[in-house]
Amino acid sequence: MSEHVYKLIEVAGSSTVGYDDAIQKAVTKAAASLENLDWFEVKEMRGHIQDGKVAHYQVVVKIGFRLD
Repeated sequence: MSEHVYKLIEVAGSSTVGYDDAIQKAVTKAAASLENLDWFEVKEMRGHIQDGKVAHYQVVVKIGFRLD
């Protein structure tokens, strides 16, 4: 196993579809400007309720990427 050093960032993703979609959006957006993304961890999940139904999902994702 190789030795790596990682930098950690936190990104908040949101979606009207669901938590999985919010995670995908957060990771995809981070990958557009960062390289060597290796893992993620969902730290927080929350949502917005409107008219008695879930209208909006939000996740805070910790993302680890390797430093060269």
